[in-house]
Amino acid sequence: MTKINFTSDGENRLDKQIAENSELTRSAAVKLLEKGLVTVNGKSAGKKDVPPLGAEIEISMPEARPVDILPENLPLEIVYEDDDVLVVNKPKGMVVHPAAGHYSGTLVNALMYHCGDRLSGINGEIRPGIVHRIDKDTSGLLMIAKNDTAHLSLSEQIKAHSFTREYQTVATGCIKEDGTVNAPIGRHKTDRKKMCVTLENSREAVTHFSVIKNYAGYTHLNVRLETGRTHQIRVHLSYIGHPVAGDEVYGNGKPKWLNGQCLHAKKIGFVHPRTREYMEFDSELPEYFVRFLKSIE
Repeated sequence: MTKINFTSDGENRLDKQIAENSELTRSAAVKLLEKGLVTVNGKSAGKKDVPPLGAEIEISMPEARPVDILPENLPLEIVYEDDDVLVVNKPKGMVVHPAAGHYSGTLVNALMYHCGDRLSGINGEIRPGIVHRIDKDTSGLLMIAKNDTAHLSLSEQIKAHSFTREYQTVATGCIKEDGTVNAPIGRHKTDRKKMCVTLENSREAVTHFSVIKNYAGYTHLNVRLETGRTHQIRVHLSYIGHPVAGDEVYGNGKPKWLNGQCLHAKKIGFVHPRTREYMEFDSELPEYFVRFLKSIE
């Protein structure tokens, strides 16, 4: 059984602290607490408990259980692969993980076919290697863990903000100067499928951007994530009045032929979990992105 250990911040409820110090969601944390799989200084605890500062918290992760995900022989652009990690270039339009309405044709279906059982199983069920995600209509590089040790190492890097994630995007409007958006992100109060900048039930979110080129009505940006919240780039750019071109949720969805946001995960970098060497990978801008840039020249 895998163990996850960390010390209490002395401020937040235990379920929130678990979510912030692991790859678990708060709902998954609550389930583990209800099963008695979380201890504070060696004693069982409840989700509403706020352990004192420095208290030793230990999570006992149950063995991964198989889930009903069928392997599918789908095209998979592999940028790098070894016994511990896999880097893939996801096309625009491909869902990362099966969910309601998308039970097949996902990246995970493809990974199950390519890797078989050589994938991590963090969170008490088979979550085939998914350490971080990008949206369906975002293209670009994703890092996959092929075992639990690699998964935990890579997750720690993300939590420590030492994992390189750079995107390129086209934002609407004219952005003249480089900048940083430091604004917390949480779930939207009335539309639970959306995220928003809010002080309520939110988490720190920091996005750095630099201007590559200005066009009439648009700006080509390089964006670096310091944190990795759901829809972070899309929410932050919309928050400053420059939503991503084509974004149907946080913008006006134009131009429609983009079929979703013009956003590409161009570069990732991380310390290899086994060799401890820093590795970095870059990708070419995809055809839809290049075509859009040409259309606004």
